[in-house]
Amino acid sequence: MDDYSRIFDLSGRRAFVVGGASGIGRAACFGLASFGAQVMCGDIKSDQAKATVGEIRKAGFAAEAVTIDLCDGNSVAAAAATAGTPDVLVISPSINVRKPMLDYTEEEFDCVVGLNLKGIFRALKALVPGMVKRGKGSIIVFSSIRAQVVEPGQGVYAATKAGSLQMIRALAAEIGPSGVRANAIAPGIVETPLTQQIKQNDAWYRAYADKSVMHRWAQPSELVGAVVYLASDASSYVTGSYFLVDGGWTAADGRFTPPLPVARAEPVA
Repeated sequence: MDDYSRIFDLSGRRAFVVGGASGIGRAACFGLASFGAQVMCGDIKSDQAKATVGEIRKAGFAAEAVTIDLCDGNSVAAAAATAGTPDVLVISPSINVRKPMLDYTEEEFDCVVGLNLKGIFRALKALVPGMVKRGKGSIIVFSSIRAQVVEPGQGVYAATKAGSLQMIRALAAEIGPSGVRANAIAPGIVETPLTQQIKQNDAWYRAYADKSVMHRWAQPSELVGAVVYLASDASSYVTGSYFLVDGGWTAADGRFTPPLPVARAEPVA
């Protein structure tokens, strides 16, 4: 009989979490460490990354901080040199400018695309070749439900999320023969610094909560299971996937709940 008791065990593996100082990335750092991984917490906010590492170490796990700015090629190269070749690479940072597309400035467009798409590209270029050469590893990029469904004010952000999804799928196809896997996680609405603007507007906050079939927002900790699954041998045959963790947001059509039960339709002769 096969032993599945250690299928999620990450002991002896090194995980580099880009964007690990806060939000979903921070939760991912704690989750991966809890399953035995040695975690490198990478972030542009060095002090915050060090604080997260301090908390992880206090909990009895191994961790170190790495400074990385995905919008700066030299910073990414330096961080890659420091981190070496990880067994698990998680990329979570994103930025959003919520406004109608025709009101966007070129500077705002470049800022959103520069981090959400080009920044991921830089990290993949710097860190994945070593994983391919070694012939093993797991890459996890955070996309979004916005890769699939959109709303006014989300056009550029959604384009980057769809772009990062397709980029990771293409990468999965290209490096699959080497033994390295690449997947995208698509969260729904999560309480993070990125969504602070919405949280301050009660009507907006409630509307988003009600759009999920669970009628609430997610917490960053609720994304950890997906990260650990994709990082571990439990997902050894999973690559190129779009892993939805959205509370049923994309499963339900619209916000209207019809009155039930309804009269049963009689067959027409």
